[in-house]
Order: sequence, then C-alpha cells, then structure tokens
Amino acid sequence: MADGTADGRGARPSRRVSDVLHDRLRAQVLSGDLAAGDPLPSERTLAETHGVNRHAVREALKRLEQAGLVRISHGGATRVQDWREHGGLDLLLDLVRDAGAGDGSGPPAEVVRSVLELRALIGVDAVRRFAERAGDDERAHVADLVEAVARRVDRGTAADVAVAYEELWRAVVAGAGNVAYRLMLNSLNVAVAAFPDLAAALAPDDADVLRELGAAIADGDPERAGAIVAAQLHGDVPTG
Repeated sequence: MADGTADGRGARPSRRVSDVLHDRLRAQVLSGDLAAGDPLPSERTLAETHGVNRHAVREALKRLEQAGLVRISHGGATRVQDWREHGGLDLLLDLVRDAGAGDGSGPPAEVVRSVLELRALIGVDAVRRFAERAGDDERAHVADLVEAVARRVDRGTAADVAVAYEELWRAVVAGAGNVAYRLMLNSLNVAVAAFPDLAAALAPDDADVLRELGAAIADGDPERAGAIVAAQLHGDVPTG
C-alpha cells in the first residue's frame, strides 16, 4: 500500500501502514500482551490479520528489531525480547507517548520515577562540569539566565518560568561539553512536556535558591552548584 500524501487543501498525510502495524505490535510488547520469549505469528499471518501486505510487515518487524523488542530468526520464529534488557532510551519516549494517549490518568509511576531520576543525575553532573569547564563569559551568561528564571518566579508566571528554565538547562548542558547529555536532555524534555501538569510541578518556585545557584555558577564553584541542583532535582523524585 502506498503512503498517503497531503492534498492541495492542506490535509495532513496519512501514516504508512508499516508505521501503524509497528505501533500496534510495539504497544503489545511494552504492555506485556506479548511477553519476552513469545513467538510472533508468521509474516503471512500478520499481513492477513492486520490487512496489510508482507512488505509492510517486514518493515515493521525490522524497526522492532532495531529497537530491541524482537529477534528475527530467518527460517525460524521471530520472538519477543525483554525490552528492559535490550531496549534503548528511545523506548522511554514510546512509553510516555503511550501513556499520554491513554485514559488521561497520567504516566505510570515507574516511568515518572525513572525519568526524574535520570533528570537529576544528568542535571547535577552537568552543572558541575559546566562550572568547571565554562569560561567567564559563558558562566556570566548562564548566571543571567538563572536570574531571568528567578525574576519570573518572583512574578509568579508559571508558564514563563517553565520556558525560561528549559532555556537555562539547555545552556548548562551545552556548556558541560557532553553530547550524550544533550541528546538525553532532548528526550527528557519531550517526555516531561507530554504531561503539562507534571512539567508545571517541576518548575522551580524558590527565587532565593535560584540566585544562590546563579552565584555559584558565576564563581565557577562546581561543588556548591552541584549541591544546590542536587537538593532541587533529587527532591523532585517521588519516593513512593
């Protein structure tokens, strides 16, 4: 089946049938409906069951294999793998998106805790590395960004706080000189943004603490900056 395309009236293009099948099978694996070790039906059976051609089935299975969700054995059955053992960070976004498209109850507690723990670990190390590695001008710029967040906290504009806070962290992580942290931050921002109530709850609300952080960064004091961020970000991680 061919891909859909937008018409002259600006209609959105339809999704490829292989994408739809991939998402269905991925959801079954992540939910446990297809458990680790389970064999998938044959290509022919999948094509007939889902009303697609076998080329679409092969594309969907290839993507699932690349994500670590299945193992394709040529001449044998394609089997489900344990995604916790074989998957990557991209699956975190899948879990969040699936939760966001559900019944509106919010993301699972395990996903929230995992996201916020990773956020805290990256944040603390990134701000320490930034304070160690950044030059005077770069530290002064980030200190100005911290002050901009603090002023928004003073004014009580929650939406503006969240925007300024994200800009601050992008600058910190970029200046830390770790490209892996930058890519993970992108994924974490997408994960948190999928749930606006959660994003709002994570915005800082203490302008004095922010100004202490700005001073530590401006002074190039990695230990003090790290301690301030650790208290804030680890404090956001649910303990239940």
